[in-house]
Order: sequence, then C-alpha cells, then structure tokens
Amino acid sequence: MPTISLSPGVDLHYRVDDFTDPWTRPETILLCHGNNESHQAWYGWVPHLARHYHVVRPDMRGFGASTPMARDFPWTLDVVIDDYLKLMDHLGVERFHLVGAKIGGVINRAFAARHPQRVHTLTVVGSPPPIRADAATRAARVREVEEQGIEHWARRSMGSRLGSRFPREGVEWWIQYMARTAMSTEAGFAETINFSDITADVKNIRCPMLVITTEESGLASVAQTRAWQEQVPHSELVVLAGDSFHAAATDPDTCAQTLLQFVRRHPIT
Repeated sequence: MPTISLSPGVDLHYRVDDFTDPWTRPETILLCHGNNESHQAWYGWVPHLARHYHVVRPDMRGFGASTPMARDFPWTLDVVIDDYLKLMDHLGVERFHLVGAKIGGVINRAFAARHPQRVHTLTVVGSPPPIRADAATRAARVREVEEQGIEHWARRSMGSRLGSRFPREGVEWWIQYMARTAMSTEAGFAETINFSDITADVKNIRCPMLVITTEESGLASVAQTRAWQEQVPHSELVVLAGDSFHAAATDPDTCAQTLLQFVRRHPIT
C-alpha cells in the first residue's frame, strides 16, 4: 500500500482503486472508515464504485497499516481531517465526494462543514447523532477496552453492530478484524473522537448530503436521525430494512448503489 508521511514517525497508508476507462477523467470518492477499522472495511463497496470513480481508501492514523498512536496522543477532529486533506493534496484532488461510516460519519460531517471548498457531496452511513453519551459512559467505554481488551468490547457489541441477519462466520471475522487495533490508539481515540460533539458543524453543512440508516439501528431511531439530517439543506434520508447499525458492512451492495445514484445526480463537473 502507498504511504504518505503526516509528521516525523507517523505514516498514513492508503489504497486507490480505479477501474475506469483510461481515456476518461473520473471524479474521486474518499471513503473514511469507522473506529477499529481500516480501508478493508469497504471491500463490498469497491466493485460497485471503482468502475466509475477514482476511489481512495485511507487507513486513519492509528488504524490499519497506519502508524499506531500513543495513549496520550492529543486527538482532535481537525487533526484527523487535516490528515485526509494532506492525502488528497498529495493525490492532486481538489474536490471530491466524501463518504463516512460510523464514527467516520461524525468526522466527515465536521469535515464538510469546515472545508466546504473541498467537499462536493457528503454521504453518512450508519452514524450516531451529533452528540452522544455522557462523561460516565465515555469513561466506562475507555475502561472496558483498557481492562478487558478490544476483542472483548467488539464481541460484546457486535450483535447490535451487525444485526440479527449477519452470518456467524462474518461476525467472527469482524470481531477479529477490529481487535487488531493497537490498544494505545483505541483508548485515546475512544476517549476523544469517539464522543465528539458536532452539533454546531451539522448546521454549517452546505453541500448535498445523503444519510443511510436502518429501521432499527441501535445508534439512533429513524426519527432521531431525521432530526439532524433535516437541518442540512439539500439532504436526503434512506432507511434500509434491518436492525444493524453498521449498514456499510451489512448492506454494502445496496449502500454502494444508493451512493452511485446520489453522486451521479450531483456531478462535480
């Protein structure tokens, strides 16, 4: 995988998928994964997207093949967003379609609000409300992974993440996949980014936005999701059947096809 240097000793790995006709100039889609994931989380989306678009899949700093972060690393939304901007600058991409799942959807809502000149459309899949949980919940979440491990947390929470219809083998794959994250990265990330308040950012999103959720998502009801989605002009909500909250993983084909229809209605050029 290609790599860019974010700072001395900190590298960001990424993958580019492009199976478009070589005489065309395809637009770019940037796919940003969630907590304890990597570029691999989008495996089901790439066959749909890469025939028509230039698809960029980074491993967020600290995750996947990117450099693990120290426990006391000062995480902020702007740090993560700036990493992605450095990547797109490196690739020579000025404007792009931005897609995020789970906490990636939280980061990307702030991304779109704070850098409107770069984000042409925004798609948010299976992502929590703009503000979530209290200080006690946050502390318990960090304590769980530090004392019992990421695999324990992933196994405990995977039922609501992937829902009741996902195959058993797939559930186990996702548990082991998420458990690869360095503990130092996850503890610091969960304590900060994972509970970000982006209430003010949502009100400042001006690009077209697509939101995808499920009927019985454990992150929020359809009504709760619609409440923040409707704050954004030129936005739309798609509700899928099911009880998973990680729709990007459980319904990749439907989500990718829905995204394709959306971005085709909003071309950059």
